[in-house]
Amino acid sequence: MVHLVTGAAGFIGFHLVRRLLDRGDQVVGVDSLNEYYDPQLKMARLGELGISSPAAQWGAETESSRFPAFTFIRLSLEDQDGMEKLFASPRFDRVCNLAAQAGVRYSLANPRAYVESNIRGFLNVLEACRNAGTPHLVYASSSSVYGLDAVQPSSPRHRADHPMSMYAATKRANELMAHTYSHLYGLPTTGLRFFTVYGPWGRPDMAYFKFAQAILAGQPIDVYNNGDMLRDFTYIDDVVEGILRVLDRVPQGDPSWNPGLADPSGSSAPYKLYNVGNSAPERLSDFIEALESALGKKAIKRNLPMQQGDVQATCADVADLERDLGWRPRTKIGEGLRRFAEWYVAYRRS
Repeated sequence: MVHLVTGAAGFIGFHLVRRLLDRGDQVVGVDSLNEYYDPQLKMARLGELGISSPAAQWGAETESSRFPAFTFIRLSLEDQDGMEKLFASPRFDRVCNLAAQAGVRYSLANPRAYVESNIRGFLNVLEACRNAGTPHLVYASSSSVYGLDAVQPSSPRHRADHPMSMYAATKRANELMAHTYSHLYGLPTTGLRFFTVYGPWGRPDMAYFKFAQAILAGQPIDVYNNGDMLRDFTYIDDVVEGILRVLDRVPQGDPSWNPGLADPSGSSAPYKLYNVGNSAPERLSDFIEALESALGKKAIKRNLPMQQGDVQATCADVADLERDLGWRPRTKIGEGLRRFAEWYVAYRRS
């Protein structure tokens, strides 16, 4: 099969591309390589995929030296002309849209970046998939969409109408936009609400990455709400396994779906929403202790109040994904952090 993965140089995108190549699929990866966080980390991920020096020209293709089935294109989702050219050929059997402007806190300072990337860019993805007759679009949403409606554990069958950040608002808008295209044009779409993903090759703006960096440097870490927060930390390998299973299952729509019952996770259109989470949240203070153990060094903690836009707890109800696709997370927090710590120490030395 031929897959398009946007955000291919990102954390989840990199791991997904590698798994798709390992199972024998052909992959076209797209990324803008922007500077939201260190582009060198993105380049290092691409290096692992055999792309040592992406073509400088916008929209030019670079073939992998390690994986003949992988081609990388530097492109932004906001580039409408570039997206239309991308979909001109070949026909993609699956599209997985992982490219987005990420980060809750950054959205407080730069909300326009989220409209450009997450709204305008996603509209270009939807239009390209519609015009090309893409058999299945899978896209990244977020647990942030639950916002003030977060009844624990959060289920895609619950309402999600009160976001607490611009990031969350754009992700919820993506779900609504996808349903519109599923309803109007029969485009099969599946949205995945990811819960705090962690692991090797992770994002430097994520708390656990910042913690590791500060702990090893002997610098204090910022612990919000005195560590009294619950997060559904989900290991990257488990997340990618969930994505693979979803990619292979095209939603058909439920002819018996009743809008009066208001189950927002499905529709009479070929549309579906799933949570992808660990369903066993960890207290932040316990998570820090496990990271200290994995790194072999104690943290210097600086307790701070809850940050604006944050939620006190996240916990994923993954019953639908387990029922439909037999997916359950497998990696315990201690093992996941050990793998992350081993990678981080080696990467830091390189």
